[in-house]
Amino acid sequence: MSGFKEPGFADRQKAALQARQNLLNKFRSQPGADDPAVKARAEERAAIADRRAKAKEAREAEKAEQKRREEEAAAAEAARIAREKEEETAREEALLAEQKAKRDARYAARKERGKKKR
Repeated sequence: MSGFKEPGFADRQKAALQARQNLLNKFRSQPGADDPAVKARAEERAAIADRRAKAKEAREAEKAEQKRREEEAAAAEAARIAREKEEETAREEALLAEQKAKRDARYAARKERGKKKR
């Protein structure tokens, strides 16, 4: 039984030359830049890229509009909260004034009762 025969230098050189030749033939067999099929694919890619760009612009515009709406809603909510705080402050002030008036009335009534006893 014979063993594995290692390829010699000439065999390796011939294999490399054949590989280069195959690669060159493959490259030469491809259609050129002026081929109608190549031009059609390039135009199709350009059209797809254009549609993608338009879609991206539309998405960005929608995002900007959504962000603007959210900012308006946040501003309206902040204004509502500020208005409610002002109303609450006014109610508390009115309540304190009413309580003070009642307290002053009770004090005045107590003073009057004290003056009548003497």
